[in-house]
Amino acid sequence: MRANFIFSEVWIGLRRNLTMTVAVVLTAAIGMAMLGVGLMINAQVGMMKGYWDDKIEVWAYLCTRGSAMENCKGKEITKTQAKALRTLIKGTSGVKEVFFEDQTMAYRNFQKMYATNEAFVSAIRVEDMPSSFRIKVTDPDNYESVVQAVRGQPGVSLVVASPQLIHSLFEMLDKLAFYALAVAIILVLAAALLIGNTVRLSAFNRRRETSIMRLVGASNLYIQLPFVMEGVIAGLLGGVFAAIILVMTKVFLVDDMAGYFGRAQIGWNDVAQAITITMIMGVAICVLASFVTLRRYLRV
Repeated sequence: MRANFIFSEVWIGLRRNLTMTVAVVLTAAIGMAMLGVGLMINAQVGMMKGYWDDKIEVWAYLCTRGSAMENCKGKEITKTQAKALRTLIKGTSGVKEVFFEDQTMAYRNFQKMYATNEAFVSAIRVEDMPSSFRIKVTDPDNYESVVQAVRGQPGVSLVVASPQLIHSLFEMLDKLAFYALAVAIILVLAAALLIGNTVRLSAFNRRRETSIMRLVGASNLYIQLPFVMEGVIAGLLGGVFAAIILVMTKVFLVDDMAGYFGRAQIGWNDVAQAITITMIMGVAICVLASFVTLRRYLRV
């Protein structure tokens, strides 16, 4: 009987404030979805950093005949210079392995990389590709010492490290995750305020029933429970919609960008974790907002 009464009170409260309830659900859904997207982006960034940490390399491009680089002075690197450079690289602290890539190998890799752009590939000849030393480092966070040791050496035209190429991508993803989390916090707070207003209106509309319940000796928890249940239902409904948005984000956005992420792509476990966290946080905030509002506006 008590359970039936509580659920009937919850239904009455939701029906009386239908537009407010819809607003709460939608705001909570968007806020929780943004929070989930932020968590997914953070997971993706962390996975990509872990993936690339094992592939950090430094490329030392060698001078070719007619090179416009200042260090080359239009001259091709000599065999003596190439041998001395290899010895220097191997003896540098932090170097794990050294591989030599000649012009033919460089051209083959270039063809594979730009296979879809036949006009661009046909305009480049083998002689246009520079040979290089590809250097693997022992510590991904300490590659600068290797770059400084090789840069400016005789026969070296340019030194490039892979972290310099992907730094901008990581920076953009970090900013995107930060803004997503910031917007999520604002929207969740807005949902909490809407829930507070909804509960306040429900308490005001049912103040006569509440007074009667107090007179017959109903406990505070028993009186408060229907209002709290309204917040829980709104949070759960918002969580369901947020989960649908996160699943659609994984299917239509993350999976479509799989070519950019390679093997460092978040899976369904990460999506499920994000959904679980957002659902728990969303419901907890809704319950907390209901309790706080009741303590202020419902005299029991």
